[in-house]
Amino acid sequence: MMLAIKRAAHVVLALALLLAAGPVRADEALWAALADGGHVALMRHALAPGTGDPENFRLEDCSTQRNLDETGREQARRTGEAFRERGVEIGQVLSSRWCRCLETAELLGLGEVVAFAPLDSFFGDRARGPEQTEAVRALLADADPEGPSLVMVTHQVNITALTGIFPRSGEVVVLRLGGPDIFETIGAISAL
Repeated sequence: MMLAIKRAAHVVLALALLLAAGPVRADEALWAALADGGHVALMRHALAPGTGDPENFRLEDCSTQRNLDETGREQARRTGEAFRERGVEIGQVLSSRWCRCLETAELLGLGEVVAFAPLDSFFGDRARGPEQTEAVRALLADADPEGPSLVMVTHQVNITALTGIFPRSGEVVVLRLGGPDIFETIGAISAL
């Protein structure tokens, strides 16, 4: 009960800071929520110049995909460092199977990365979107709202379908687990 009250207080604090403070203070409130556990860091992969994937895209061949550049790699490393600096305990790191997402997740350095197909991009085939989004919602419904926070590295279309937010490369959308709607979107941490 006390943990639930503490989490509720942090969510109220985060929302108050989002409304009353600049982006840096709002980001810190979201980091604090992640550190409390029971949240999800839903991250759009780090900077990978371009849009979509080339016509010769093959999942098993990174050379056929749009990939991170050095700026994106550094962005992923800085984001991982931000998690560690703030003492965010991570229960699991899940990623799209696209190379730019897997590389982002690995460069975060937050633990073993598990490929999770429902996080794969459906940019080129929007008909897959509802089924994949529902699979992510089902995973979140089973996640422990009292446990360590989760990290999910995915694509803009997936994040937008799940939350209505259109994130920039490297941006982290923070979800609070639990409640009648499975999760609540509480804000976004600016890309580092």
